Amino acid sequence: MLQFITHKAGGYGELSGAEAVLRGGCEWVQLRMKDASDEEFLAVGRKLAELCRSFGARLILDDRVRLVEEIGADGVHVGKNDMPVDEVRRLLGPGRIVGATANSFEDIAAAAARGADYIGLGPFRFTRTKQKLSPVLGLEGYRRVMAACRDAGILLPVVAIGGITAEDIPAIMSTGVHGVAVSGGLLRAEDTCAETRRMMAMLRPCGSSAWHALPR
Repeated sequence: MLQFITHKAGGYGELSGAEAVLRGGCEWVQLRMKDASDEEFLAVGRKLAELCRSFGARLILDDRVRLVEEIGADGVHVGKNDMPVDEVRRLLGPGRIVGATANSFEDIAAAAARGADYIGLGPFRFTRTKQKLSPVLGLEGYRRVMAACRDAGILLPVVAIGGITAEDIPAIMSTGVHGVAVSGGLLRAEDTCAETRRMMAMLRPCGSSAWHALPR
């Protein structure tokens, strides 16, 4: 699974970047506009929701729980310092996807206990896309965390995130994660649409049925 996280880079804005990756076959988009007002977020979110629907893709909002219904998004992704997962679940109910950020097995176990549907685990390496970065995990960190999840019987889908490029995908997927989240690695590519197709082709053999159980 490939999740694209919106970002202004490579000459793209949130909408134009999302359209390029959707045309490349990406089926998950997360709208991240950390410094935008709710009004700005809503304006982009409504257009992006329509765009995602036209491609049959899911739309996840970064943090803005209160805007999920108004935008018509499929769910929300919350960071470790955002609204607690169980509170998000209480507000959105069972019909929306709730993703949670993690940097360790302990983070994943806590999010799973509170009702998260999937985990964004990272960072893989240093990236300027996100401020206040948690400690870098690297391949060994992913192997360690995913082994702990298996031992604990935690089967939530896990997405690797943080400075990932297409060349990293085979090694990352070998650690046991179920997908990757990418932003700058797609937007700064020579051809974003073609790079998306390349990443999708690399991920397809590693597909996990865990994603199919999530709400649509």
